Amino acid sequence: MNQDSYSSDQPTGQDPLLLLKTLQLLWTKHELEKLKEEIRRGFARLEDPLAGLLAMLESSSDWKGKGHSLGYCITTELQLWIKEHPAVPQSGTKLKKLQARVLGMLSQCPTNLLDPLISIYQLHTADRNYLLEHVSHLYLQGNYKEAAILSIKLKLQPDQDVEKMCTPLLLQDKANLVEDYVGEYPELQRKLLQTLDMWCDPSFNIRDITRPYQGLSRYKPEKFNRRVLSKLVFRLLERFNVDPALCPNVINQRHLRTLNYLFYKRFVEKTMTEENWADHIQSTVGENRWLQGHLVQSLLRHCGARGAARWARRCRVPPEMLPRAVAEELQKLHIQDRAEEVTKADIIYEDSKKKDYYQLPIAREKIHFLQTWEETLQCWEKVLQPGQVVGVDMEWKPSFGMVGKPRVALLQLALKDEVFLLDLPRLLKQAEAEGEKEKLPRFIQMLYSDAAITKLGYGMSGDLSSLAATCSALKDTEKQMQGVVDLLAVDKQLQWKKDGRKVDGLSPEHSHEERGVKQPEKGLSLLVQHVLGKPLDKTEQLSNWEKRPLREEQILYAASDAYCLLEIYERLCKDPESFGLGSDLTESLVEKQSKKPRAKKQLNKQEAPSPSGQECQGPRMEPLCPPAPISPQEFSVVCDNMLQGLGRYLRCLGVDVRLLDNEDDHRKAAEIARQEGRVILTSGLPYQTVCNCNKYLKVSRERMRQLVEGSRRASGEHSAGCPGSQSCGVTVPACDTAQPGCAPHGERAEGAEQSEAAAGLAGDTVLQVAAIPPGVLDRAELTDFFCCTRCGKVFWEGSHFGRVVSQFQDVLVASGDTQSVYELS
Repeated sequence: MNQDSYSSDQPTGQDPLLLLKTLQLLWTKHELEKLKEEIRRGFARLEDPLAGLLAMLESSSDWKGKGHSLGYCITTELQLWIKEHPAVPQSGTKLKKLQARVLGMLSQCPTNLLDPLISIYQLHTADRNYLLEHVSHLYLQGNYKEAAILSIKLKLQPDQDVEKMCTPLLLQDKANLVEDYVGEYPELQRKLLQTLDMWCDPSFNIRDITRPYQGLSRYKPEKFNRRVLSKLVFRLLERFNVDPALCPNVINQRHLRTLNYLFYKRFVEKTMTEENWADHIQSTVGENRWLQGHLVQSLLRHCGARGAARWARRCRVPPEMLPRAVAEELQKLHIQDRAEEVTKADIIYEDSKKKDYYQLPIAREKIHFLQTWEETLQCWEKVLQPGQVVGVDMEWKPSFGMVGKPRVALLQLALKDEVFLLDLPRLLKQAEAEGEKEKLPRFIQMLYSDAAITKLGYGMSGDLSSLAATCSALKDTEKQMQGVVDLLAVDKQLQWKKDGRKVDGLSPEHSHEERGVKQPEKGLSLLVQHVLGKPLDKTEQLSNWEKRPLREEQILYAASDAYCLLEIYERLCKDPESFGLGSDLTESLVEKQSKKPRAKKQLNKQEAPSPSGQECQGPRMEPLCPPAPISPQEFSVVCDNMLQGLGRYLRCLGVDVRLLDNEDDHRKAAEIARQEGRVILTSGLPYQTVCNCNKYLKVSRERMRQLVEGSRRASGEHSAGCPGSQSCGVTVPACDTAQPGCAPHGERAEGAEQSEAAAGLAGDTVLQVAAIPPGVLDRAELTDFFCCTRCGKVFWEGSHFGRVVSQFQDVLVASGDTQSVYELS
């Protein structure tokens, strides 16, 4: 053995279990530095440190739980110690025996122990067939998750059947584990995608997959259907950058849903222009014969034989695909006459729209479509002026749920007297060809980061996300932006008045009938109607914005979308009180919001009660006037039962957390939030009750022992008269409600423990001493217990003390509150 700082600790054949007892005592005393020192010294004295570690782990069970444990601490310290002692690792038959022992433990290990144990016992060097056999044994026992995780850690996937390994995981809704399983192997990714696509074939009986797993634990059949699998396929295609052509069934089904949606928009809602609709139909169907067949059937259903013939010709459907009636109409159709008829109808319709919808107040020649750098530079000279107010909007081709994030095709910048429409794809391509690909991103970043320029948008977070997908150089734009007013956030704060009362939802005038069924206005269109009197015409919203040249209707729509923001802003600033906003709207919108960049979540966050109980000045818009930082004691929340762990952690940090009764629904949460000024933390599932008291009674171990013994005597004397699990005079919960570990946030009531504890605390609260497990009172290191003064639950310093301290130590030490490290525990 090499000489080092522990050279005096030569191997003595010390019993590893005796060493474990020493380490357990240091662990319970929370003497972490002494513990680490003793671990290293102890391993130096062991004859066989690797065998010693296994002996300690096999004789203890604390390492099987999640999080930080003594077993984890011992294992990681040995791993570090081995690096300093390269002579320690073994080989040959002895190592194989140790590998066999550790393999039997890995299926029970928490994830954080797997890598250290695999490294220490060199499992990557073990016989591959032996490892595969062990994983297969786990699989046959029904331990599918453990088999998959171990396969990932040992990199066994290339020698396994991907469908066999992943099917039970998908049935248990463990799609993330499936993604990790194939993550490093492109061939397995393709095999998995082909399998999922086969399952999505309408002719495939998906029950053939689920039938062998009917008794599977945690089986979630509602998570295993074509729609869910289809979403998973698209996620995997995007994550692994795989050609979508590999999954024809999923792609065809998505295109078919798009086709049905387009027919609904055109022939039921009638909210798409003919030209716009035709563009999308052609790009969706293409030359796919299966989709062409569905197109013809939909055309017959909505247009009749003559209309179907006209559209079939326009969409280039092969004549052999047409039913006889449609084929005959196609021969008789006079395309020229029909085109004139359609043009006349559209002219009449365009005239009627002018009086029903918002109209751009500037002349057409003031709308500039920019495709060259010379034109763009003139635009930036006007836009990048201090004090300028700019309406910003973006357009992109609808993806209809296909793979990939949308890429911006048009960037609109509206000033008071003119509007600029930037052909982003062409400008970026031109800049790249000239070797200056950072030129346009630099201008855009200058615009968003300049606090002296007010930028108006509606739902800016989504726009900026698409902008980042279009140009990677713009990915940090949102973090740097200043001087931004997101009118989506303003929209959520407006208090619309009608007949002296607040109007929630839509009134009849908030809907319009556009050559079809009535459709309610929404989003920016509804805001425009509220503020300016008429809604936006959204018939061009779903246009193919990548197709050039743009149609005149598209140009006018794009300009209106950006320019209306200027008019809304001006109207709200002139007369905020008529819209239920504060009189200092201008100051709150322009000055305060310019001082600091807004974060993504803040921009889209809905109004919530201020945790501090203080409202921002002006229109009460959190994105524009965020509350000042507050202490945890000033913050209060309502949690659902799926966030119980989060709620407990927040309590440890001093936050006032309330969980509702099981029978309470979300309306109860909303009621409590309004009444008590709490923030709702919810994942939409049933609630669970927790006391949430902040006062605790400190009771010595000796006094607690007396109370427990008295409780047991009382229970024995009167058990005949007490029903079920209830003992007379002492609350005995149906489950183990006494809580080891830590008393939550709150105050400790010192003194008076004899009288209050004996009386069962104040009021009718009774100490739940019967729930304290046997042996706890015999632990020498425990000196005090803490009793909740509201529900009577008993808390003490449990074995996970070190984990709790470790988890919150950075936060507490950073705040200088070192005393809280102990009090939290």
